[in-house]
Amino acid sequence: MSRQVIIIIAVIVLVAGGVGAYFLLRKPPLPPGFAGGNGRLEAKEIYISTKYPGRIQDVLVDEGDTVEAGQTVARMDTAALQAQLREAQAQIRQAQDSRDVALAQVRVKQANYDYAARDAARSQELVGKGAVSQQEADLDNAKKLAARAELDSAHVSVVQTASAIDAAKATADRLQAEINDATLVSPIRARVETRLSEPGEVLPAGGRVFAVNDLSDVYMYVYLPSDVTGKLPLGSEARIVLDAAPQYPIRTFVSFVSPVAQFTPKTVETAEERHNLTFRVKLQLDKNRLREWEPLVKVGLPGMGYVRWNTAATWPTKLAWKQPPANLWEPAGGTGQAAAATLPAAPAPAANSVR
Repeated sequence: MSRQVIIIIAVIVLVAGGVGAYFLLRKPPLPPGFAGGNGRLEAKEIYISTKYPGRIQDVLVDEGDTVEAGQTVARMDTAALQAQLREAQAQIRQAQDSRDVALAQVRVKQANYDYAARDAARSQELVGKGAVSQQEADLDNAKKLAARAELDSAHVSVVQTASAIDAAKATADRLQAEINDATLVSPIRARVETRLSEPGEVLPAGGRVFAVNDLSDVYMYVYLPSDVTGKLPLGSEARIVLDAAPQYPIRTFVSFVSPVAQFTPKTVETAEERHNLTFRVKLQLDKNRLREWEPLVKVGLPGMGYVRWNTAATWPTKLAWKQPPANLWEPAGGTGQAAAATLPAAPAPAANSVR
């Protein structure tokens, strides 16, 4: 057999094998009323950041840790703030002492004024009897007016010291608030995705210390053409099939359809041509069920998302929801007894929930 014939036979075998593999491995088409696209599991990402500039003193959690709402995750160095707070507290005490002195002065000036007022009244009465001259009565009246002015000035001093106390307390409250804000807490129950800063680092205001994922808000974005999204109502049921557990489709619903068309991202492979515009569709997982399967929620897991734009269509068997066992390594239909205690079974859906 000649070399040329051998090459031709080899090429025919390779082509036939490639065609056979294509038909063997390609995914069966979806029935009418359904559409799908690939994506990755995502969760709402939140950054835990500093409110004021400063140096990190302690970082208390690490990547992969689950934190509760209100849990302390890091602390900033507050030595300078503590010193300023002590200074403000000393100013409060000083202003309070000044106020006590001012109040004492008010009592003294009040007594002087009362005496001067009585003296002026007596002098005026004696003028009519000829015992005191009008000039002496006018002098006593002037003393009364001067005593009144001093009393008013003492009252103003009391108001000024009260304002000084309020200003010092406001400064102390502000410094205490900054000290409280130096203790960074998680705003939600979340999983630490990235630890962005370490102890000793100096951060500006708004410096990020952690990136965390909200474990109650998990979803997948898929990109679908307009002939699908135009007929896809919000709230319609959908499925997510993860590559890690393809035998267990996850029930979801369409929570968002982008109002603006865009080119398909390079990271998404779709059956449509690259130049076709698509719309971003968000497939939301049931927040009530996420807590049951929280240990298995991992951001970035690849998979496929499927939507049903025709509500009269019936989900195909491969996309029908199945109760996952505790052990996801089991094939579909297994008993799940090997790890039954690992995770609790998801509760039955409510009558109005997506099925």
